[in-house]
Amino acid sequence: MPHKPLKRVQGERFPPDDPREWLNRARSNLAQAQARIKGVYLEDLCFNAQQAAEKAIKGVLILNQVEFPYVHDIAELLGLVIEKALCDVPAGVYRAASLTRYAVMARYPGVLDPATEEQYEEAIAVAEATVRWAEGIIEPACESRERRETQSEVDDDTATD
Repeated sequence: MPHKPLKRVQGERFPPDDPREWLNRARSNLAQAQARIKGVYLEDLCFNAQQAAEKAIKGVLILNQVEFPYVHDIAELLGLVIEKALCDVPAGVYRAASLTRYAVMARYPGVLDPATEEQYEEAIAVAEATVRWAEGIIEPACESRERRETQSEVDDDTATD
């Protein structure tokens, strides 16, 4: 089943403490997860879906200046979003916690059963929902911040003239 294209994957690079860079990385992982290349195991694609969701959530945390542990446990990361009351977390994003199983164990032979087509499609749908949720939070906030900074520079230039 073809997946909806996301916004740009390759674009401007940002510093690692900029939530837009984490969103870029999330989009990149999602693009990899959506790429059905012959010979690639579905569980490896599910790992990239997990990474997309994880990095999208971490981008939201960075936007809100919340320090987070470098873990792959999406439930723990969403717990921080909820604990800090940063924003609403829709049900589709809560489902991202189910992707944690692909973070480590699915990358090693024999630890988990191979991913099924149904599990893969679910992982993609959940990752897409999570990335779109993060886009809806990060992009407007960063655009607003840039407008304020630009206005501040204009005001400073006007004041010195």
